[in-house]
Amino acid sequence: MPAPSTPTTPASYDVRRSGLFDFVAWDGGCLLIGTLGGLVPPHAHYAIQIAFGSGPGIRFRSGSEDWTSYGGAMIPSRQPHEMDSTELTEWAIVFVEPETREGRALTERWLRGGIAHIPESVLAEAGPPLFSAWRDRRDADAVRGAARGVVAALTRGVDPVELSDERILRAVAYIRAHLDAPLTLEEVAAEACLSPSRFRHLFVEQTGMALRPYILWRRFLRVWELLMNGATLSSAAHAAGFADAAHLTRTSRRMFGIPPSVLQTAGRLH
Repeated sequence: MPAPSTPTTPASYDVRRSGLFDFVAWDGGCLLIGTLGGLVPPHAHYAIQIAFGSGPGIRFRSGSEDWTSYGGAMIPSRQPHEMDSTELTEWAIVFVEPETREGRALTERWLRGGIAHIPESVLAEAGPPLFSAWRDRRDADAVRGAARGVVAALTRGVDPVELSDERILRAVAYIRAHLDAPLTLEEVAAEACLSPSRFRHLFVEQTGMALRPYILWRRFLRVWELLMNGATLSSAAHAAGFADAAHLTRTSRRMFGIPPSVLQTAGRLH
C-alpha cells in the first residue's frame, strides 16, 4: 500500500539531513553509498537508478502520486520521480547507463511499467555484501564488485560490457585524457584510425552507448572522483570539461536530481 504523503518536498536536496558519501565507478555504471538520507525533489535522469538501504524505508513518488515505500526500487531511464531516504541510516544508489547490456536487460526485465520493486530475494542476497564491503572492508574494489553483484542479480547473469577492440580502447583512453577539452566524433575517430561512420558503429557495438552520452558520463565520473579527493566544485568542473560550476550544477540536477555540492566524502574507501 502507498505510504501517506508527506509535507511539500523542498526545492533542493535537504543537505541538513544528508550524511557522507563514497563514490565508485566502472564503465557503464557507478555507485553512491553513504550514511543518513535526504529528500530529492522532482527530476528525471538518463541513467537507470537502483536504490535501497541497509533496511526498509526508502520512498518514491512520480508526479502527483502518493509516496510509496520500497525495500528497494528501480527507476527507468527518464522517469520523473522524487526520492525520500530520510528514514535510512545507510543507503546505496547504483546508476546504470540504459544502453549498456545490463541497462537493456534491466529495462526489458523490470522497467516496462515505471518504478519497480526490487525483489526481496535480491535484496537479501546482494544488499548485505555491499554494505558490509563498504562498512567493514573499506576497499573500493570490493565495494565496486559488490555493487556490480547487485546489477548482476537483477539482470540474471547478463554479461557486462568488456571492451576488447584495441581501436576502441585507444579511443576511450584518449577521451579520458582529454575530458577538459571539447571532443568531437571526428577527433576521437581519428585516434582510432577509423572513419567517423565506422567508428560510430563500432563504438556502440563495444560500449553499448553512443559517443556523446559516453563522453558526458565520463565527465561526471571525473567530477565525482575529483570531488571525492577534495577538489573544489569550480576546479572539478573545469577539469571535466564543463564551462563552469554553474553549468555543472545545472547538468547534475537534470541528470541525477542532486547538485554536485552535496557530495561530501565519507573517506571510508582505500
